[in-house]
Amino acid sequence: MIAGERPIPELPQDAPAPPRRVDLVIDIQQRMAQGKGPAYARWAKVYNLKQMAAALQYLREQELADYAALEASTETAVDRFHKLAGELRDTEAALSKTARLMEATVDYAKTRPVFDGYKAARYSKKYLAQHEAELAAYRAAKAAMNEILDGAKLPKIDTLKKSRRELAEKKKALYAEYRQAQADMREAVAVKANIDHLLGVTDGRENKAQER
Repeated sequence: MIAGERPIPELPQDAPAPPRRVDLVIDIQQRMAQGKGPAYARWAKVYNLKQMAAALQYLREQELADYAALEASTETAVDRFHKLAGELRDTEAALSKTARLMEATVDYAKTRPVFDGYKAARYSKKYLAQHEAELAAYRAAKAAMNEILDGAKLPKIDTLKKSRRELAEKKKALYAEYRQAQADMREAVAVKANIDHLLGVTDGRENKAQER
């Protein structure tokens, strides 16, 4: 599927996306039917010519000599975008898991002495009443650790810190690639759609190509 409907991860928007050189051509007849006037039609014709020229320039720059090469290049751009989106999701999930495990480990270490005191007091109701919040935090931290580790051995805190740092750096690097891949994919898809429009490629042909 060229356009792609797969979900993408929620990511920070601190950096602007690379600018697009090619937009989709405008269907003048459809827009005119919606009440656009002659001035719009004149502007749209010029716009369409500029976008077609930009699409042809793109083909020259990418050295795409025929339609098959354009199709393959577009699908490659789409696949790369979705691959990076998947890597970002996996990295974000691993980073979140590591951060949660670190938080639970710290809470467990802080509250374990209180639980040990509770055991030493033979689980007395008086001790429980005096330390109910700490004991609740202990139980929650222990449950979170068991869920996250799922039987695995608890890493040392220094190892967790290193892992969190490396995952954060990986996420940052992947995000930069992701934004560029997104821009590349959008441009490639727009170029192909414009060339399809120019060649009169039908929806049926597009659908068959996408189903392969």
